[in-house]
Formats: sequence, C-alpha cells, structure tokens
Amino acid sequence: MSPPSARELNLLQCHRCRLVCTRDVTGQTCQRCGTHLLARKPNAIARTWALMIAALILYIPSNVLPILHTSALHHESTTTILGSVVTLWRADAWDIAAIIFIASVGVPVTKFLVLGLLLVTVQRGSIRSRKERTKLYRLLELIGYWSMLDVFVAALLAALVQFGALGAIEPKAGILFFGLVVILTMMATLSFDPRLIWDSQPKNE
Repeated sequence: MSPPSARELNLLQCHRCRLVCTRDVTGQTCQRCGTHLLARKPNAIARTWALMIAALILYIPSNVLPILHTSALHHESTTTILGSVVTLWRADAWDIAAIIFIASVGVPVTKFLVLGLLLVTVQRGSIRSRKERTKLYRLLELIGYWSMLDVFVAALLAALVQFGALGAIEPKAGILFFGLVVILTMMATLSFDPRLIWDSQPKNE
C-alpha cells in the first residue's frame, strides 16, 4: 500500500521557502514568508514549454555567432563557443576546454532533453518511473546554475587580457545569446511543477 499524498493529508508546500503548511482555508499564506500558497503552479506546463522553446531558438545563434574578438599586435581572431573549445584543446588546455564544452553544450542539451521528457510524460499521463523522473528534475535544479560558467570564463578572460598592454578581448553577440539561453532554461526549470508527475493519470500506457 502506497503512503498517503500531501493532498490527502491536506498539506501544501510554499513555493518560495519550501515550508510545508496545513491547508486550512482557501487563500492561505505561508506562515514563514507570507507567500500565497497554491496546490499547483498555475499553467506550469504551458509556461515551461514556452520558456524552453524560446531558449532552444536562442541556442542556435549562441553557437553560430562569435562570443569573443581577440586582438594582439599582429593578430586578430573571432571565435565561437565551439571554436574556443577547439582552440583551447589544441593549445593543450584540455581541462578548460572540457569545462567550457560541458557548460556550454553538455548542460544546455541535457536540460532541453530532460525538460522535454518531463513535459511529454506529464502530458501523456505516464505513471512509469515517477520517482526517477522526480530525481531528474532535482538534478536539473542542481546543475542549472553551472550553465553560467561559460559566461564567467569569457568575462574572466576578457578582464585578464585587458590588463595587458599588447592585447584586448571584446565580448560579442554570441555570449549575450548564450546568457539568455541560461536564464530562460533556469526559468523553465523553476516554472515546471514536479508534483504534476505524481498527479498524472494513465492515458496511453
């Protein structure tokens, strides 16, 4: 026999501070932070789809457009995200190249795939692997903030080179698009309500 759900126990969790509260009256607010309590995030699926699709569209120019323009005494170059990974790898800086590749390619693609999987299975009413899908969502929350690492690396490189008198680095449009992708995927992750996984009713099983 499965344990009772929070709904059956008449409990609600605050979206902001995660405090579990007793649902006594309609329109109740959190006892800790005063946030209005909701049984489920309103329009969670539609908002998550919209944010994820917008991030997916912006992800294309973030990889195609240059992120940095480097100028030295007798050399100028413009590089994309993947181009910078290749350049660093050829320069034997494989550790930095691996970090940038994971942060700029591995993490965003993983978030797109996992969010898409969660949305589709919830909309289909799948009851399979609920616990595993909930863990996948928690993993997205954990790794989401590391997506900004690529932007931080680019900013750090620009700041370091600006101290030198013989060279300069300028950020380009690609880094702006990538930053927007990171923000939108983080917002999409926060918009999704993992409790919908447990509300799903079998439809096409």
